[in-house]
Amino acid sequence: MRTFRLLLALLVTLGASVALPPGAQSASELVVYTAADDKLHAALEAAFKKKHPTIAVKTVNLSTGIVTEKAIAEKANPQADVIYAVNTIALDQLKAAGALEPYAPKGTKIPAEYSDPDGFYTNHWLTVMVMAVNTKVLEQKKLPVPSSWEDLVKPQYKGLISVAAPTKSGTGLTIFTTLVDAYGWEFLDKLHPNIFQYGSSGGAPGRQAGSGEVAIGLTYDTVVLDQIKAGLPVKLVFPSITPNIMEGGGLLVGAKRSQNGKLWLDFVASPEGAAIYKPFVGAATTPGFSNIDLSGVRLWKMKKPVDANEFKRTWAAKYEKK
Repeated sequence: MRTFRLLLALLVTLGASVALPPGAQSASELVVYTAADDKLHAALEAAFKKKHPTIAVKTVNLSTGIVTEKAIAEKANPQADVIYAVNTIALDQLKAAGALEPYAPKGTKIPAEYSDPDGFYTNHWLTVMVMAVNTKVLEQKKLPVPSSWEDLVKPQYKGLISVAAPTKSGTGLTIFTTLVDAYGWEFLDKLHPNIFQYGSSGGAPGRQAGSGEVAIGLTYDTVVLDQIKAGLPVKLVFPSITPNIMEGGGLLVGAKRSQNGKLWLDFVASPEGAAIYKPFVGAATTPGFSNIDLSGVRLWKMKKPVDANEFKRTWAAKYEKK
């Protein structure tokens, strides 16, 4: 009996020595919320897994608006650890809602100007919004290629333009907030009759232009580059002023696997990470990684801050079909 008790005591002692402390994290999992292009995320995830083979990455990939609202709704009981590849409007929403925790990625070469001044997020690349113009469709309709936003409100383009709704897409939100900032709501009143569709995906209008479903798709840079690479009759047009947005990510507050989340953010902000997503983005914020020439392009700088929720409500009341 004495021997049994000694053995039991030894087992308890050994068990106590290897037991995880309360609140300890599993080293084998990471949950990522993102609005990234599928191919971009797949490439990043594969490289991250190679660098950290013991961490299993689980991804929830939704449009910017939806994934942002999801993260905010879950902040009291977060289901994910990091969010990335969402625009600065969304990141500021997350910050204001208390859904982000400050974290400065280690080993990054990204200049400080591309990070939140309070350290809540880091921007990884710059995306510019452009026109995807199907030259064949316009030629058939004997219409000129537009070169400015002002061109798009002309009656000749009625029903020929597709763009994502700002209530459902970060791309749409960037385009419409820029237009209102530059021209006022009256401009959107004039543009509205020419819109064929307000979609839910920022990239879809570019693909619609590529297929000829519409003549003009208002979308982001890399979607148009993909259509051109595929040999489709699409021209990339930088409008007279160019809406643009930086996209990045941050650590979600209360993340259950925060250490793994920090490793992900370190990787995405590193030159190694930038080399992986360079083929998928217009211009990375890490110096030396860019696919488009922005010289001569007038990138619009917003005159006033945007209340995204108020903007969405106003836009929906004016233009969304009931």
